[in-house]
Amino acid sequence: MRTHGYLFFHDIRFSLPALLALIIVAASCKSAKLSDADAALERGEYFDAQKLYRQIYNKRNKREDRPLRGEIAFKMGKCYTKLNMAAKASAAYQNAIRYQYPDSTSLLNLGRALQAEGKYAPAIDAYTRFLDCFPDSVKPKGDESAMMRLAREGIDGCNMAMAAKQKPKTRYVVKPAKIFNSRRAEFSPMFLDKEFDQLFFTSTSEKATGEKKSEITGMKKGDIYVSKKNERGVWQQAQPAEGELNTDADEGVVSFSPDGQTMYLTKARRSETSDTSVEIYTSKRSDASWSAPQKFEITADTISAVGHPAVSPDGQWLYFCSDMPGGYGGLDIWRISLTDRAGSLENMGSQINTPGNEMFPYSRTDSLLYFASDGHPGFGGLDIFKARLNSTGDFWSVENMGLPVNSQGDDFGITFGQGESGFLSSNRGDAKGYDHIFSFELPDIRITISGWVLDKDEEPVPNAVIRIVGDDGSNQKEIARDDGSFKFNLNRGVRYVMKAGATGYLNVKQEFESDTAEEDADYGVDFILAAINKPQVVENIFYDFDKATLRPESKAALDEMAQMLRENPNVTIEMGAHTDRKGSDDYNIRLSERRAKSVTDYLIQAGIAADRLSPKGYGESVPKTVTKRINREFPQFPEGTVLTEEFIETLSPEDQEAADQINRRTEFQVLSIDYDMF
Repeated sequence: MRTHGYLFFHDIRFSLPALLALIIVAASCKSAKLSDADAALERGEYFDAQKLYRQIYNKRNKREDRPLRGEIAFKMGKCYTKLNMAAKASAAYQNAIRYQYPDSTSLLNLGRALQAEGKYAPAIDAYTRFLDCFPDSVKPKGDESAMMRLAREGIDGCNMAMAAKQKPKTRYVVKPAKIFNSRRAEFSPMFLDKEFDQLFFTSTSEKATGEKKSEITGMKKGDIYVSKKNERGVWQQAQPAEGELNTDADEGVVSFSPDGQTMYLTKARRSETSDTSVEIYTSKRSDASWSAPQKFEITADTISAVGHPAVSPDGQWLYFCSDMPGGYGGLDIWRISLTDRAGSLENMGSQINTPGNEMFPYSRTDSLLYFASDGHPGFGGLDIFKARLNSTGDFWSVENMGLPVNSQGDDFGITFGQGESGFLSSNRGDAKGYDHIFSFELPDIRITISGWVLDKDEEPVPNAVIRIVGDDGSNQKEIARDDGSFKFNLNRGVRYVMKAGATGYLNVKQEFESDTAEEDADYGVDFILAAINKPQVVENIFYDFDKATLRPESKAALDEMAQMLRENPNVTIEMGAHTDRKGSDDYNIRLSERRAKSVTDYLIQAGIAADRLSPKGYGESVPKTVTKRINREFPQFPEGTVLTEEFIETLSPEDQEAADQINRRTEFQVLSIDYDMF
């Protein structure tokens, strides 16, 4: 089985007497023997095996030793791969190839080691050379076919990784969780329950139980540790789990029943009368103490190893990984019912499992499964994948979680706390290949819309009410602040309708759609409300000189006017046109009447009922009074000034033209607010 810094869960099929014999031989012999190294490799004691191989390799340096050096280099590569030492593994496989070791898997293994180093282009070359070993005319056998698939998946993963470097990373933020990590390996974090205030994980800290180092990893054998939050919500230094859990054997990779009273764990059980087996055990909780683990029977198979338990949130299923028969190669993810075990054992299928290794399952919901794999296209080593079950329950879509959740190293053992945050395991950045715990968080996307509710003079509207309704079912309401400002939080990719209104003002509606991009955004929108009790200038209505013909650039303002009338169907208005002081009174009255009629005709053509519109021509009879807004634009005219002909004639020619421009205007005045179209 695939090993990792959690090596004790895989490929350890040695008896206790054989282990003792190895220790005696290693301690008493002056020179390493190839048979001893091979025996250690066969037992899965990769740390001890690589030391023996290295001694033999360094001594066999004559020309006639080249074939043997190739064989030893290949076997050292296997050890370094199991120990997560990608750089040493790739160097060993390159030596095996250089010495023409006759095993084409050297190229496949070299590709995987280079990929784990992040050397994607050389990895693709190694994968391609491996595939070239199988001509199209020769149909590969079962094992060869599986290895070819791994090579193709490796190429796809390398291409994906190189392309990902040119694109932005996902929004996840990943950081070392230093409070949990020692100078050895910590991995597979798991929350005890939905309080998310106790985190259990596996540690090979020097403080772990027992005195002996693992023949497999060279570290202390794993123990189960727990960290708790204090009253301020701060994580504390981890301590060994209380009770009878930890022994001088390996324990770790835990999961819990929904009520937090039962722990499922992986344990390496040793016996003098049988081979070591990696099995799942259970432990019961009493206050903060855990009982001695009891074996959890999955099958009668005593040869295969099972580990990495993961209980579904509803407590119905136990997911785990195993190399038992009936899988797709390497380690597969399986599950078994916790309520009715008989006949419920099932492999999770080819959409999840590959000829590589699928491990460390984590069931988040009944249709959302996370796991680690080196068989699906990834960035190198183990990557974390998310599998989602479709609505019909017959297809899992598998997605690599991308950078920075994954790296060129091994990434695995994810657990979620509140929302899109939690912890995971990774050996990224560790030269010795040791695993450590990292925190991850997906920051909320903040999408907002903000603006002001103002009147036509750009003054805040008192007690303005803004409503916003989305096609996602959302419905929000807010009272504008004293300065007229407002702000709403939004969701991505939603169509919204907004309406602003206030007593004494006409309602205004606006529509928009928020972007689907995964990034923060702030939209801006202002509402300009028209007061009911005074005339309101309609900006940007233009006529041909000395005529009533509307110019094309007036269309936008008139369309907006028609929309406002649609949004206020109970309103009737007078549409008034005003001229400047030039020309006779009679001429200006007739010109303004024609202009007012042009505007109402346009609105009628736009669908507004004619009996809601009353055109009125004022000529020059109602000069404009300077408002705050006009004063801000034309500060030479004091607020409250009436722009009469007498006043204008006292001004400079430039200011006279500005005053005449202000007087030339089109306004509407609300006549009633109880119009009934029926």
